[in-house]
Amino acid sequence: MAKAKTLKVASLDKQAKSEVPASVFGEEFHETLVHETARAEAAARRRGTASTLGRGEVAMTGVKAWRQKGTGRARVGALSVPHRRGGGVAFGPKPRGYTFKVNRKARRRALRAALSVHAARDSLAILDAANYKEPKTKQAAEALKKWGARQPTLVVINPDEENVLKSFRNIPRVTVLPASAAGVLDIIGHRSLVVSKAALEVLEQRAAEVVRGNGAAPAEEPKAAAPEEEPKAEAEESAEEAPAEEAEAQHEPEAGAAAEAADEPAAEESEDEPEAEKDGDA
Repeated sequence: MAKAKTLKVASLDKQAKSEVPASVFGEEFHETLVHETARAEAAARRRGTASTLGRGEVAMTGVKAWRQKGTGRARVGALSVPHRRGGGVAFGPKPRGYTFKVNRKARRRALRAALSVHAARDSLAILDAANYKEPKTKQAAEALKKWGARQPTLVVINPDEENVLKSFRNIPRVTVLPASAAGVLDIIGHRSLVVSKAALEVLEQRAAEVVRGNGAAPAEEPKAAAPEEEPKAEAEESAEEAPAEEAEAQHEPEAGAAAEAADEPAAEESEDEPEAEKDGDA
């Protein structure tokens, strides 16, 4: 049986149901990925400014408390050691970052899983920002009460929906966040989720599956054209002509040599003729 492409969820301020894409709100819950992503988001929010002074950083004299021998007491060194009052801290925290990387595929799947939890529990509602033409906290509170929102509630909106922001931000235990800033930790940490239609599109883009390249199938490389085969008759003729040409090439030097030999006597006769004429004149 083919899976549905959309899911029906509640609508705030309306009785009719709203549709959300099943590719985003129909993901199977993956506890490991959700936990890893939520922990990464919580760690990234830490400022990491905690700092302490070590024994070499505290303002303390370097003089010994008393001399080494002769007092009958145990020997003592610097007063800045950690086990003395006013000394430095051993292995204390220093400013550092707590962030760690979560793969993009895992992060997006965790976001889909967190959104799907609310869709499966009927704790997800779609908000139409057009109903809030001016800030009205009373209208927002009545809409949440009528829907039966469980607190704490998270309202995800678009940054340009100021009237919705001003209507919901003063309600106790209701958090309003832009769609670009709402993370897995925020979504999974609230019992109810309200999303505006404009913010829904942003969440769909953030939670979409990763597609390598442009998503199109790789183009096949053009195959080299095969050389055209000569007809058999032409091939046979060329095969027959090849030996004949070789034979002609062999006879050409012999014929040239014979012609040179025939020309030599003629040249000698021509040289003798003037001598004969000279003898006749004499």
